Amino acid sequence: MTKSVLICAALAMTTSLSFAQKFHSPAADTSVTIAGKNITIKYSAPSVHGRQIFGAGGLVSHDPHYPVWRAGANSATALHTDAALDIQGLHVPAGDYTLFVNVADPDHWELIVSKDTKEWGLAYKDNMDLGRVKMEMSKPPAPIETYKMTLSSGGGNSGKLQLEWENHIASVSFHVK
Repeated sequence: MTKSVLICAALAMTTSLSFAQKFHSPAADTSVTIAGKNITIKYSAPSVHGRQIFGAGGLVSHDPHYPVWRAGANSATALHTDAALDIQGLHVPAGDYTLFVNVADPDHWELIVSKDTKEWGLAYKDNMDLGRVKMEMSKPPAPIETYKMTLSSGGGNSGKLQLEWENHIASVSFHVK
C-alpha cells in the first residue's frame, strides 16, 4: 500500500512539474542607454502554447483587471529610468514605475504607466496611473510564440519600446529629457 502511494505521489509530482515547465514564464529584461541615461524594463515572458491570447475569450480576458493587462506574466512589469522621459506627450520623471497595457481593442493598444511599484502583476489600480498613450500597431509576418519587449535607440535622444506577442506588435516612441 505504501509503495502504491509513493508511486502515485511521484507520478503526480512529475505531471505537475511537466505542466509548470510547459507554462513557465521566465524572467526577461530589456535595456537601452540614451544620452548617457539607462532605461530598463524587467518582465516575465509567457508563451502562446496553442492558446488564444487576446480578444474575447482569450487568455488575457480572464485576468481580473481585463481589459488592462500586466504587459507580461507573474509580477508586475517594472520600468526604471535614470532620465525623465517624454512618451508621446506623457511626462515620466526619472524613477520607478510599472507598465500595463489596455487591450480592450486587440488592434488598438494603450500603454499605461503606473506610479504604483508595490504591486504584483494582477493588482492594477487605475487611480495610480501616471498616464496612458496610444501605441502603434502592426502584425508580425508569423505568430510570435514567446512574448518579447524591446527597448531600442532611435538616434539622438529618441528611443522606442516594442511589445511583440501572438499576432500583435505594439510600439511607442519616447524622448529622453
